[in-house]
Amino acid sequence: MRSAEHETVRNIVGGRPVEPERPDRIDVTNPATGAVLARLPLSTAAEVAAAVESAREAFSEWSRTPVPERLRVLFRFREKLKEHVPELAELIVTDNGKTLAEARGSIQRGLEAVEFATSVVPYLMGSIQEDVASGIDCELHRQPLGVVAAITPFNFPVMVPLWMAPVALACGNTVILKPAEKAPLAAARLAEIF
Repeated sequence: MRSAEHETVRNIVGGRPVEPERPDRIDVTNPATGAVLARLPLSTAAEVAAAVESAREAFSEWSRTPVPERLRVLFRFREKLKEHVPELAELIVTDNGKTLAEARGSIQRGLEAVEFATSVVPYLMGSIQEDVASGIDCELHRQPLGVVAAITPFNFPVMVPLWMAPVALACGNTVILKPAEKAPLAAARLAEIF
């Protein structure tokens, strides 16, 4: 990510990197040194609409994916995430200014959120209550909602996305992640890892 040319952070749509349409970029800087780490594109309304449409199309299939299969995806993600802790921690330190211990701690809290998401089965279950009133039964069905937008702050660039996205995905929704423009590198790498 930190090349002499200042690599451009790319959007990831449908699991694939997408080159930005417009040339406008903002600098992503190291808060400790002011050094430019990367260039962040200013996405167009059409690019955002394309990301939303991609998530909407993916929702059709993902929402019908059986819960155990969704959870297996999250288990695999958790294992990949654990492999990338050193890299993500370094990105948080460089991009955000946290200490290495703080960065690792926030990733650990994120891992715990992924683990929680893999245990949502009891929360997804509906219920049937017979005869709540004379001749009246009550049924509760829990269904995915659709596309979820996760707009996350700069101060926890990995932890907060991991609080949001895995639970939404476990519940059958699709997610669009918009990280803070001041510290997007760790969140962008997190999306690549997924």
